[in-house]
Amino acid sequence: MDTTAVGGDDRGRDSLFLLARLKVAGVDGETTVRVRNLSSGGLMVELPEPVAPDSVIQIELAALGWLAGRVAWQTEGRAGIAFDKPIDPQLVRKPVGLA
Repeated sequence: MDTTAVGGDDRGRDSLFLLARLKVAGVDGETTVRVRNLSSGGLMVELPEPVAPDSVIQIELAALGWLAGRVAWQTEGRAGIAFDKPIDPQLVRKPVGLA
């Protein structure tokens, strides 16, 4: 997975470019998505196809593996995803394979 930091804001969200894999409950297969910002409670992704709000999802993030959540909103090719449990967004930025 590729991560490129862009910056942060005062709400605890970091803007970045990250490729991740997304699974939607009830839909076969997985989709590659672009993560545009990330916080401890969720993230925003660019989607190739719409996903209905409140859909149950799993998303794979570097260093954290598969995380469960729900689509909070979706509009114009982007969606907000709320995680079921908070994460440490800094772990996603650590290079894979380094201790």
